[in-house]
Amino acid sequence: MSPTRSSDGPPADAGQGAGVRPGTDEPLTARRSGPPRPATASSLETTIEAGDDAGRQPGTGATPEAPGPTPDLAAQFEDEKPGRVLSGAVGLLFGAVALVVGALALWQVFRPLPQGSKYYLILFLAGVLPLVFLAYPAGLRLPPRLRRRTHPTGTRAADPAEGPPRLNRPTAADWALAVLALVACLYPVLPIPIGSGGGGYDAFLDRQGLLVPADLVLGTVLLLLLLEACRRTTGWILPVFCLLFLAYGYYGGLLPQSWPVAHAGLDFSQLVDAFYNSDSGFYGTPLDVAASYIVLFTIYGAVLDLSGAGRFFVDLSAAAFRRSRTAAGRTAVASGFLLGTVSGSGAATTVSIGAVTWPILRRAGYPAERAGGMLAAAGVGAILSPPTLGAAAFIIAEYLNVSYLQVLGWATVPTVLYYLGILLSVEIDARRSGVRPVTVDAASPWRLLARFGYHFASLLVIVALLAVGLSATRAVVIATVLAAALSFLDRAHRLTPGRLLAALVNGVRGVLAVTAVCAAAGIITATTTKTGLGPQAAALLVDGARAVTSDPAAVLVLTAVLAAVALTLLGLAVPVTASFVIGWVIIGPALLDLGVTAPAAAMFVFYFAVLSEASPPTALAAVAAAAVTGGRLVPTMWQTLRYALPAYLTPIAFVITPAGLGLLGIGGPARIAVATVVVALSVALLAVAAGGWLPGVGPAGVPERLLAAGAGLVLLRLEALPVAIGVGLAVLAVAGVLVRRGTARRPGGQARSAVELREVGQ
Repeated sequence: MSPTRSSDGPPADAGQGAGVRPGTDEPLTARRSGPPRPATASSLETTIEAGDDAGRQPGTGATPEAPGPTPDLAAQFEDEKPGRVLSGAVGLLFGAVALVVGALALWQVFRPLPQGSKYYLILFLAGVLPLVFLAYPAGLRLPPRLRRRTHPTGTRAADPAEGPPRLNRPTAADWALAVLALVACLYPVLPIPIGSGGGGYDAFLDRQGLLVPADLVLGTVLLLLLLEACRRTTGWILPVFCLLFLAYGYYGGLLPQSWPVAHAGLDFSQLVDAFYNSDSGFYGTPLDVAASYIVLFTIYGAVLDLSGAGRFFVDLSAAAFRRSRTAAGRTAVASGFLLGTVSGSGAATTVSIGAVTWPILRRAGYPAERAGGMLAAAGVGAILSPPTLGAAAFIIAEYLNVSYLQVLGWATVPTVLYYLGILLSVEIDARRSGVRPVTVDAASPWRLLARFGYHFASLLVIVALLAVGLSATRAVVIATVLAAALSFLDRAHRLTPGRLLAALVNGVRGVLAVTAVCAAAGIITATTTKTGLGPQAAALLVDGARAVTSDPAAVLVLTAVLAAVALTLLGLAVPVTASFVIGWVIIGPALLDLGVTAPAAAMFVFYFAVLSEASPPTALAAVAAAAVTGGRLVPTMWQTLRYALPAYLTPIAFVITPAGLGLLGIGGPARIAVATVVVALSVALLAVAAGGWLPGVGPAGVPERLLAAGAGLVLLRLEALPVAIGVGLAVLAVAGVLVRRGTARRPGGQARSAVELREVGQ
C-alpha cells in the first residue's frame, strides 16, 4: 500500500493477507511471509442471498465457484511486469540488502547524512538497482533451439525425474548486471582512484562538466543499466521514450535552426555529465522523491497490510451497504476508496478489491466485463485518494516547493467528485440493467468500527502531524510505528519482530520499480533542461491553439483540451510518474504561459496522467480486473472508461477559469462550495449521459442524453452565464425524461417502455 501507481512501483495490497471474521478476533487465513498476496474471494466470510437463482450463472443453472485469481495476481500487477518470488539463500540475501536500504531510509529521516542529499541518493540507488535485476527476470524470448533447453527465467529445464524447474532463481547474467550496477552506482563515492577518475565524492563533484574517461564509461554503464531496469519493470515503452530524448539531445543540433525545437547540439560527454553528475539527471527530484518519500510510504503500507487494515476496509465496505439494492456495486466502490487512502497503486488495488467483491457482483447479475470496468475504475481512484496519493503527488510538492499537506488539500474535492461519478454510474447500472439485489450477511458496521476502527488512527495521525508542520517523512514514520503498535490489539495480526522485518523487506521491494522509473526520468528532465525543449514545445502548443482562434479565453480552453489529449496519449505509453514528469516539463509551461496558476497546472497534468490508466487500449487497471473476473479484455477497458468518464473532464475546470481553483480548495469558502456543487452537478449529468438513465425517474433517450452531456460540459466553465446555460440544458434533459416516462405509462406504452429499458441496459 504505497503512494504509487502499479506501473510505477509500490504495492497496493491493502486487501491482502489474513483476514478476520467480522466482529471477531478469529483469523480466516494464515499470513505467509514473502511478497504481498491478494485476499482471495473465498476468504470473504459472508453469505450472499439473491433469491433462488442468485448464485447461478444465467442459462446454466449452475452455481459458480469463487473466482480464481492466482495467489500472486496482485503481486503481478504491482508493476507492469511480474517479478520473481525469491527464496532460499537468494531470498535471504535479497532480504538482508532490503533491510539495509530500509534502515538507511529511516536513518536519513532523523539523522541526515552530513555529505548531503545527493550522497544519500547515490547510496540508495546503489542498494536498490542491483535488487531490480535479482527480483525481475529479463523476460526476453530465446531462439527455439535454446528455448527447448532453457526455462524462460534462464534456468535449465529440469528433467521430470528431478522435479520442477527452479523458476525463481536469478541467472548468471542477472548477477553480473547486479554487480555492475553496484559498481556504477558506488563509483562517485569510492575513495580510491580509478585511472584518472575516482578519488571520492568531492573529487567527483569537482569534475562536473569535465568528466574523465572513467566517469564517462561508468556513467554510460549506469545509463544502460537504468534503461534495462525500466524495461524489466515496466516494459519497452519508457526506455524507448528515454532513448528518443537522448537522441534529441545528441542530434538536435542537426535540425534546421529555423525549427522551434532545434538547439545547438550536445555531445555525448555533455549528456552523460548532465545525467551522472548534475542535480537534474539520475539523482534529480524524481529519484529524491522515491528515496525520501515513497520508500517510507511503501513500508507504512506493508505494515498496515500485515496488521489487517486492508481486510478491515473491505469488511467495513461490505457491512455498510449489506442491505442496499446496489450493495454489490457500492461495496466495490467503497472498498476502492478506503484502500486508496493507504495505497497508490491502481492495478494492484483493483486485484485486491476484485478478488473479494467479484463473487458479490457476479451473483448480483453483473456481466464480467461490466464488473471488471467498475473494479478498475474504483482501483484507479487509489492514485487520487488522500492521504497517500501517487508518486507524482510528491514530485508536485517538490517541484512547487510546497508542503505535501497542501497537495493533499488540492486533491480532496476532485477525489470526492471522481468517486461520486463512479457511484452514480453504479446506481444507474443497477436500475437500467435489472441487477438483482443482494444481501451480504456481514456484521454491523458499527460493531466493526468499534472493534477494528483503530486502523484509521495512523491515517489521521499523518494528517494531524502534517497540519502542525511536521515533515511528511517524519509523519509517516511515526504513523508506521503507531500502526505496528496497534497491531497487537488483534491477535491474528500482531507484528512480531519477524513480521515487522518482513514488512520492511516488502516495503523496500515495493519501491524497486518506481525507483528505476524515477531515476530514468532524469534522462528526460536533464535533456529538456539542457536543450530548452520545454519552453519550445509549450510555444508550439499555444501557437497551435492561437492558429484556430485569437480569443484569449478560447485559446486557453483549446490549449487545455489539446493538453488533455496529449497527456492521455502519453499516459497510454508510460507509467503515471514518468507521464507526469514529461507532461510537466512539456505541457506545464504552456499552461503557465497562459496565466494558469502553478497548483492548477500541476494538478491538471497529474490527474490526466492518472486517468490515462482508465483509458483503452492500455488501461492496466482494466487488464488486472479482467484477470480477476475472466472477462474479455477490450470490453472491460471500455466499461472502465465509461465508469470513469463522468469525472474524466473535471480537471479541465482547474485551468480554464479562476473559479476552478475552488475545486482545489483554493479561495474562500464560497468559491469552494460553489465550484464543488456546480461540478458535482456536471459529473451527475455526464453520468446520466453515459449511462442513459436518470436515477429516480427512468431511462433517458438519445436527445436527453445529448442535452445532459452538453449541460455537463458547459457547467465546467464555472462562470455565471455558462452555469445558467448548463442549468437550463439540465432542466430540459430532466423534462424530456419525465415526458418519456409519462408516455411509457399510457395505455399501450408499457411494452415499448420495457423494450426501451432492455435496449438501454445493453
